[in-house]
Amino acid sequence: MKIFLIEFMNMGGAELGIVLVIFLLPAILTLYSIFDIFKSQFKDPNSKILFLILVLLVPFIGSILYLMLRHNYKTKATDNSDKMPV
Repeated sequence: MKIFLIEFMNMGGAELGIVLVIFLLPAILTLYSIFDIFKSQFKDPNSKILFLILVLLVPFIGSILYLMLRHNYKTKATDNSDKMPV
């Protein structure tokens, strides 16, 4: 474990960027999806639960699927999250 930490600290810019893309980007995407699921209203309450389970069980793939399919399951009142304010 100690050797791993020393090697991690000696990473260059490119390696650190790769680590951030591999670990940080999916985590941010998953957290955003969970937040969006909780704040949104769905046409069917079961859809909300199913999307939440999907995102929690398969975080990266579940988040991508949720973000692609969410417009079909949300009510129109909360579907304005992607539109720019005027």
